[in-house]
Amino acid sequence: MAHVNLNQYLHQIENAWIGKDGDMCSAMLSCRNIHITNTKLQLEKPESSVGRILEPPLDEIVAAHLRCLWAMANKDPVEACRCQMILVTAFIKILQQQKDENWCLPVMYTVCLDVRLHAIRADKILSTKEHKNKKETLEKAAECLMSCFRICAADNRSSEEFTKRWGMLMLVNQMFKVYFRINKLHLCKPLIRAIEAFPMKHMFSLSQLVTYRYYVGRKAMFDCDYKSVLYFIYLVADTYLTFAFEKCHKTCLKNKRMILMYLVPVKMMRGYMPSKRVLEKYDLMQFWEVVEAVKQGNLQAFNATMEKHETFFVSYGLFLILERLKVNTYRSLFKTVCQMMKTHQIPIQVLLQALQVMGVSDIDLDETQCIVANLIYEGKIKGYISHQHQKLVVSKQNAFPILSSV
Repeated sequence: MAHVNLNQYLHQIENAWIGKDGDMCSAMLSCRNIHITNTKLQLEKPESSVGRILEPPLDEIVAAHLRCLWAMANKDPVEACRCQMILVTAFIKILQQQKDENWCLPVMYTVCLDVRLHAIRADKILSTKEHKNKKETLEKAAECLMSCFRICAADNRSSEEFTKRWGMLMLVNQMFKVYFRINKLHLCKPLIRAIEAFPMKHMFSLSQLVTYRYYVGRKAMFDCDYKSVLYFIYLVADTYLTFAFEKCHKTCLKNKRMILMYLVPVKMMRGYMPSKRVLEKYDLMQFWEVVEAVKQGNLQAFNATMEKHETFFVSYGLFLILERLKVNTYRSLFKTVCQMMKTHQIPIQVLLQALQVMGVSDIDLDETQCIVANLIYEGKIKGYISHQHQKLVVSKQNAFPILSSV
């Protein structure tokens, strides 16, 4: 296909379309196929040539694709994206007309993936110019994806074999990628509801399920800040991210690393600390210093580590989540103090001194009591504060429960 002329290309795609060969049509309309290097197909004004051979509305799709190839060859991602959006809009009209058939789903997968990739490149160019909305193109691409999704989701009268609903998950995953990029996570919620309500959701391809669970797990991490539901939120994130990590193919180390990037903090929040071997294998040693500081109750080391790797943690949206581990660091420190004193009645003053030794200088007795009270409220310490005697009275049995059980 890299050396065919225009007429040969048009006849090939016409035969594939008439024969309802979704895979062949998908390849011939892909912006990642070998034919994009064919200069005979890179046309600035292909409409008349295409219209002589192909019938509407296929001619509009192919003409937009050929002009997109021309724009790509001329290194104009903004024009390439505009052409791809025209292509997707024309394809949506065809998708709406098709009843009781889903042979064109591979085509939908390809053109929708391409429109997202083109939008990312276009936004990079536009962001270097004086452009008010630096994510405008991606937002428009998301609208195209949503239009396809609505058609697929509404096809509930076709048989299981021919329903377009099999295309829902791929579109949801593409929209997840857009919404995470433009920071509009609230738009993910109705998509998640639609997939969870689909009775055959377990029959989607494993690769798509891994991607879906990865993003749902990530979203769960940022869903709520209320302490009363944090445990449930982290449990959901843990469940989804663990599935994604375990089912992701062992050769896809880059993907497994990305999953682990979010699974590790969730596990740590639930009291499960990763081993050094795993972090070394996936090049995530930035977490190891945090792990050691939390285990030892070393607030100085914790703060120093967070500052040292701040850029890394912020770039992945993990800094504020990891900051919550400071509470567990307090717990480890107070547990050490309790073990050293060998008593179940610990003066608050001693805990304050321990915090000061760990470099927390701007703190007084009242603030120390607040830290202890929060730990008791969260169930991380079993006991109570005796205000009359200014002491923490801990339970004689299991005063510091295992965090994974809290």
